[in-house]
Amino acid sequence: MIDKIDSSVLPERTKRDILNKYKGLLRVCRKCISSEDNKKIRKAFNIALNAHLSKKRDSGEPYIYHPLAVARIAVEEIGLGSTSIIAALLHETITEGRNSFTNIEKNFGKPVRNIVEGLTKMSGLSDMNTSLQAENFRKLLLTLSTDARIILLKIADRLENMRNLEHSSLERQIKAASETFYLYAPLANRLGFYTLKSEMEDLSLKYTNPEVYGDISNKLKNTTTVRNRFIREFTEPIKKELSSQGFNFEIKGRTKSVYSIWNKMKKQQAKFSEVFDIFAIRIILDTELKNEKTDCWRVYSIVTDFYQPNTNRMRDWISVPKSNGYESLHTTVVGPGGKFVEVQIRTTRMNEIAEKGLAAHWKYKGESADGGLGEWLLHIREVLENPEPNALEFVDDFKLNLYSEEVFVFTPRGDLKRFPAGATVLDFAFDIHTDIGSRCAGAKVNGKNVPIKKVLQNGDQVSILTSKNQTPKIDWLNWVGTAKARTKIKQSLKEAKQVDSDNGKELLSRRLKNWKIDFPDKIKTRLLKHYKVKTSFDFFYLIGSGRIDPADVKELIIKFENKEKEVSDISIDAPGISGESRPGKTLERSPDILIIDESLNNIDYKFAPCCNPVFGDSVFGFVSVNDGIKIHRISCPNASSMLSRYDYRIVKARWTSNSDSSSFPVMIKLIGIDEVGIVTKISDLISKELKMTLRSISIEPMDGMFEGVIKVIVRNKSQLDLLLHKLLRVKVIQKAFRLDS
Repeated sequence: MIDKIDSSVLPERTKRDILNKYKGLLRVCRKCISSEDNKKIRKAFNIALNAHLSKKRDSGEPYIYHPLAVARIAVEEIGLGSTSIIAALLHETITEGRNSFTNIEKNFGKPVRNIVEGLTKMSGLSDMNTSLQAENFRKLLLTLSTDARIILLKIADRLENMRNLEHSSLERQIKAASETFYLYAPLANRLGFYTLKSEMEDLSLKYTNPEVYGDISNKLKNTTTVRNRFIREFTEPIKKELSSQGFNFEIKGRTKSVYSIWNKMKKQQAKFSEVFDIFAIRIILDTELKNEKTDCWRVYSIVTDFYQPNTNRMRDWISVPKSNGYESLHTTVVGPGGKFVEVQIRTTRMNEIAEKGLAAHWKYKGESADGGLGEWLLHIREVLENPEPNALEFVDDFKLNLYSEEVFVFTPRGDLKRFPAGATVLDFAFDIHTDIGSRCAGAKVNGKNVPIKKVLQNGDQVSILTSKNQTPKIDWLNWVGTAKARTKIKQSLKEAKQVDSDNGKELLSRRLKNWKIDFPDKIKTRLLKHYKVKTSFDFFYLIGSGRIDPADVKELIIKFENKEKEVSDISIDAPGISGESRPGKTLERSPDILIIDESLNNIDYKFAPCCNPVFGDSVFGFVSVNDGIKIHRISCPNASSMLSRYDYRIVKARWTSNSDSSSFPVMIKLIGIDEVGIVTKISDLISKELKMTLRSISIEPMDGMFEGVIKVIVRNKSQLDLLLHKLLRVKVIQKAFRLDS
C-alpha cells in the first residue's frame, strides 16, 4: 500500500500526489471494472510503484506518474478495459528488474502477461533516448497477431511521453517528434483516434517547427472572441429549428488543430487569415439506432435551408463508413459574411467511434472494447504475409495501410470494395486474388477498356482482364497504392530473380570449368566491388538475366590475377547496379556536435538542395552514401523520414558563431497583382535597398496576377526574414514565402 511506504523514501506531499493520481485513474475506469478488477489494479499499482520508487522523469517528478498516465489514456481516451489498465501499470516493471513474466501471469493471468511481454520486447521504442528502428517496428507489428492491445498501449505510451517532452533535451525532442509524426500519428489516424492523431501532430510540430507552432497558436488565442461570436451567430437559427422539430441535440464549435491549419496554409500558400475553415461546427444527435441515418439527413436539410451548401465539399460517410468505422455527414456551407463553414452531422454513437476509434466500434457491435479489432488486423496481416521483408520497405508498405482518404468501387456483381485514394486497377486485381493480380493485363472500368495503371475513382465498376503470358514487372511497384499489392509483386519479382540468379551461377560455373579458370573468394570480392553489387546473389542475377557476359568476367579474372593493383585502377566499363547501403565507417560517431563553418576542410559536407538551409536555421547532418554529410533543416520535408528511419546516420550539427563571410542561395516564391515595373521594384529592393545579391528572377503574368520565383544570396536567416518582410511591404505583392527547393 502507498501509505505504508517510508516517508524517507517518498516525501508526504509526493505520496499524496501519487495517491491522487491513482484515485483519478480509478474514477475514470469505475464504470468498466468490477470489484475483483479493482483489487488487481491496486496490486499492479503497488508493484509498479515499488519498481519505479527511486526513478525520476526528466522533469524531476516520480516515474510512477508515467504508467499511471498511460493507464488513464488507455481507458479514458482509447476506451480499453481492466486488462489493459493492469498491463499499462506494469509495462516497464520488467525492464526495471523488479518483476517477471511468470509472476505477472500468476497474479494477473496470461492476457496481461502477453501484453506486457509484447511491450517489453519493444522497450527500445518506449525509450525516448533512442530513435525508432525499422526492424524493431516490424517486430512490434508482428505482435499484432498475439494481441492488438499491444499497439494501442504503445500509442498511449508515446502520447504520454510527447505530452511531457518539454523537459527533455533538444535532440531527444526532435527525434521523438519526427518518429511520432512519421508513424504514430498516421497509425492513430488509421485506427480512428482522430483526437489523439491531431494532438500528436500538434506536439510534433511544436518541437520540429516551434516558430510556426507558436505563431499559429497565438493567432488562434487572439481570435477566440471573434470566432466564438461568429459560431453563436451561425448556430442560433439552426438551434431554434432543431428544437422546434423535437431533436435532442448538442452543437459544438471545434477549432481545427494547429498542424491542420499549417498544412492548409502550405497547400493553399495562404496566410492564417486566408484559411477559411479554421473551425468546424459539429451537430451531435441523441437518437435511436434505427433512426440515425434519416435524422442526420433531416438535420442536413435544416442546415442547408439556412445556408447555401458547396456541393463539391459534401462527404457522406454515413451511407458508406470509412474502413476504420468512422461515420459522419460533412458539408461546407456559406455562413454570415460570406465565410465558408464546415458542418459535421453525426449521432452520439458515431461521435464516440470518432473519438475512441475501433475500440468504440467493437463495443457498439456488442463485443468487449478489449476484444480484438479483428477486422483491421485482417488487413494488417496481409502485409505480414511476406516472412522476410526488408525492414525499411516493411515500414513503408505498412504506412500504405494508414491512409485516411478512400475510394469506393464495385465488382461486376455489385460488391463494394474500399481502397486508398490513388489506388489503381492493379490494386483491385491483387485484392481479388494474387493469381489474378499477377496475370492482370488491363480492365474494363464502367464498360471501357483501361490500362493496369488506371487510377480508380469513386463509384467505378471494375472487371479485370487477364493474360496467361503476363507476369509482374518492376514498374508495377510504381503503379500500386496498397500494401497487399506491393507485397505480392515483390514476392513474385524475388522468386523470378532467384531463378535468374541460380541460372547465372550455373552458367558461370560451367564456363569457368570449360576455360579451366579458378574462381577464389578474393577474386569474387573484387568482382562484386567492380560491378557495384552487394552480394553474390545480385552478381549471379546479372549474369543470369544477360546483363553481364561471362566472357567479360573471364577477362576481369585474368586481369585481377596478373596485376597487383586495386580494382579502382581498372578502367573496364561494366554495367552496375548501385543501391543505398548502411555506411560502415564513413563517419566515426561521437557525442561531439558538427560545427558548420568554412574551416571544415577534413570533413566532406554539403547543404541539402531539398531544403537549402541558411545560417541560423535549426539543422542536422545526414551521412549519405556517396556525398559525405548533407546538412538539412529540421523543418525539411524529408526530415521526419530520415530521423525516424536512419537514426544511425544522423549527426548533430550547429552553426559557428561567425557568419559574416557566409553566403547561402535561397528561392522565394512571389504572388501578387501584375503591373508595369514590378520586376524593377523587386530588383531595386533587393540590390539597392538591402544590398543583397539577386541571382535570378522569373515572373509569369496570369489574368491580372503574377507568380514569380527569385533566387537571392543571403548571409543568415535574419537577413532572409528581413527580405520577406520587406517584400510583403511592396503594395502589389500579396504573398512571399521561402521555397524548400
